Amino acid sequence: MNHMHSETMANREELGIIRGARAGDAVSQLALGKLYLFGGASLPRSMPTALHWLSRAAQQQQDEAWMLIGHHIPFEYAQHCQPAVLPWYDRAYDAGVAPAGLVLAQLVLGGQADGVDDGLRAKALLALEDAAKGGSAEARRLLASQRGEPAALAAAAPACAAGMGPVRPDPCADQYGVLEQAWQAGDLRGYLTLALPLARTVLQGAPADAEAARVAAWPVEPQQVQLLARCAEALDHLAEHDPELQQCRELAAHGGDRQAQLALGLWFARMNCAGKRLAAGIAAVNFKRAIRWLTLAGEQGMAEAWFALSRIYLKPEFSQRSVAEAQAYLERAAEMGHRVAQLECGLYAWRTRRNGELSDVRAAYWLQKAAAQGCAEAEAVLAKIAAPAVTPSWTEAVLPLLTRALADSQPLLAARIELARLFGLTRAETLLLDVKAADHGHCLVVDIRASYGRSKRRLILLRTAQQRQALDRIVRQFEHVDSGPDGLEGNYRQRLYRLKTWMGAGMPRLLAA
Repeated sequence: MNHMHSETMANREELGIIRGARAGDAVSQLALGKLYLFGGASLPRSMPTALHWLSRAAQQQQDEAWMLIGHHIPFEYAQHCQPAVLPWYDRAYDAGVAPAGLVLAQLVLGGQADGVDDGLRAKALLALEDAAKGGSAEARRLLASQRGEPAALAAAAPACAAGMGPVRPDPCADQYGVLEQAWQAGDLRGYLTLALPLARTVLQGAPADAEAARVAAWPVEPQQVQLLARCAEALDHLAEHDPELQQCRELAAHGGDRQAQLALGLWFARMNCAGKRLAAGIAAVNFKRAIRWLTLAGEQGMAEAWFALSRIYLKPEFSQRSVAEAQAYLERAAEMGHRVAQLECGLYAWRTRRNGELSDVRAAYWLQKAAAQGCAEAEAVLAKIAAPAVTPSWTEAVLPLLTRALADSQPLLAARIELARLFGLTRAETLLLDVKAADHGHCLVVDIRASYGRSKRRLILLRTAQQRQALDRIVRQFEHVDSGPDGLEGNYRQRLYRLKTWMGAGMPRLLAA
């Protein structure tokens, strides 16, 4: 998942919140989570990013954070953050947040959580029953699955389809439970055998396509939408050229199924998720309709849809071709975890690094994200951007002399030496680095050129959680310290003198410039 947004897209106030959140301030983490949850002045809405920061705030006893998670973050995002977010839905449900109960049940009873105790499992079942009584079709499906309904109920499929309405009889709910089990088992042919009679009954009274359904305001229930979408997906996967495939897909897209919307948008654009042209598809490409459906899918959390839109806006045959629009959609896909989009965002930022001082920082951020998902190309470019940290030889002589008494008397100097050991800083970098400004969350920007002309600006990547935790702790020590030459620490010569004096008579020779 993307936990940090490009700084160039945030205003000054939001930048302060971002930096506070990265430094570990709980109030800033809560504020940043709310910005991504509801959208800020210049930060877009992003559920995965909101969940990340709200979860970090909740870990620091910010009760509003887990209440917001329970109210607003649905299962489709929570399922990727197990088991870290499970306690927040548990607390929110106990506090009376009804939507949290359904997500809690989906996480615990839907096979998403391992090692759950019997007490939490029982609570999740109660939450599921409450959601089902409240009219949730998803809760009814999961509840039927939990009750282990017999497969013989599949024979009732046509009758259940005929009885579809605002209030569905229990046997139909049981039938959908059987279909859910078949789908989760990955048996596509078995699923079609059970589902197609039901779907065909639905299609008998349905409009011809999504546009006709929109004009007619065709009422459709969530269970019907999922049924049609899964039938279309199974037929497509099995290369079954069923004439009903397209109607199922269009009606499911009209009903709000994001997978169907993605597939329909790609079909209108005659391309696959990677942006490659396909021979099969609509006779004449219809980019307008493709953009409509892909946008709807993207707004429901489909990173592939934003990536596909970025490809469309780069096509020379598209009358509204726009590189800027393409880049904006590419970043949206990258923010939602699309590996190729992350790689391309990183490569673009690296190619255009001369256009902005922080372009290499953004490049490193996106490339780290892609590399974490196994992208070898991203890892190779990262090696060019930032060499791995190597412990400098001078700290090996200094570290044995670091005692608790010395660290207590000169805490800032001790923190700088620890920073040097962690990230391979030279002596001049150690003494002159503006620690607060250097921290960019995923990397350290070492730039002391203003005070030490012989130095060069460089990036050092944070590779481990231990590095992140240590840097957070060190940054907090400098929060209220002026690191300028006229500040508490003094200029370079004063800092160097203090280091030599502090470390003893034998150290000036080892630390000689």
